Amino acid sequence: MGSYSDALPEPTTAAGREGLAAVLERPSESVVALDFDGTLAEIVPDPEQARAHPSTVPALARLAPLVRSVVVVTGRPAGVAVRYGGFAGVEGLEHLVVLGHYGAERWDAVSGTVHAQPEHPGVAAVRAGLPGLLDSMGVWQGTWIEEKGRAVAVHTRRADDPQAAFEALREPIADLAARHGLIVEPGRLVLEVRPPGVDKGIALAEYVREVNASAVVYAGDDLGDLAAYAAVEKLRSDGVPGLLLCSGGEVPELAERADLPLPGPAAVVAFLAALADRIEQRA
Repeated sequence: MGSYSDALPEPTTAAGREGLAAVLERPSESVVALDFDGTLAEIVPDPEQARAHPSTVPALARLAPLVRSVVVVTGRPAGVAVRYGGFAGVEGLEHLVVLGHYGAERWDAVSGTVHAQPEHPGVAAVRAGLPGLLDSMGVWQGTWIEEKGRAVAVHTRRADDPQAAFEALREPIADLAARHGLIVEPGRLVLEVRPPGVDKGIALAEYVREVNASAVVYAGDDLGDLAAYAAVEKLRSDGVPGLLLCSGGEVPELAERADLPLPGPAAVVAFLAALADRIEQRA
């Protein structure tokens, strides 16, 4: 893991240093919130092959008992994130929470069950319309549709020119989504169609209020994490210190707002282990 496993890196901003200090001072009142893909798991060409970094579960199992809560906030279905993360039945993760579909689903380790909001009817309509749209635009080759239950996504990573395919599809998919009362969440060569009114920021802010946390850490890597960043910044303005981590530098809009940029999932996981070390040392 390199130097990140040896010492806890210092945030580059004053707000980030204040957030980290608050977590170290009051760990039992702090929430550590984490995106999954690109943050705990490497981005891979086939999202079904994504798995948490091998050191993720050991690091979280050490950290979780020291803080108020660890919560994974993801656009994936909650059950899929639990399976791909290997989070179920792990000693130390008895109170882990996974907020899936941007908070529309919730898995609690203590019960091992998923609770979900009703599915938006527009998702089925878009799911049915996407194949024809891709065919009419002549972009079938190299693009593919990912079924996400309460959302549906189009990936262009395998296209001959992934970025060109991504840009060509943005407006037509947004028009299709709007006709059915849905929105499009762009990501790293993926366009996800999902219901409005749910995002990582809303999910995170509600959860922080629910557990009455006095400090929060959030780590993400993509455009969908901007809403969570905004939620942490709002919490800061309300007197709740926060630390923003960015995994990788592929999304400048996120990296530029981060308190601590990290090279990728391995470094994020090493940070979590180092955070556990520091909390234990101060105990």
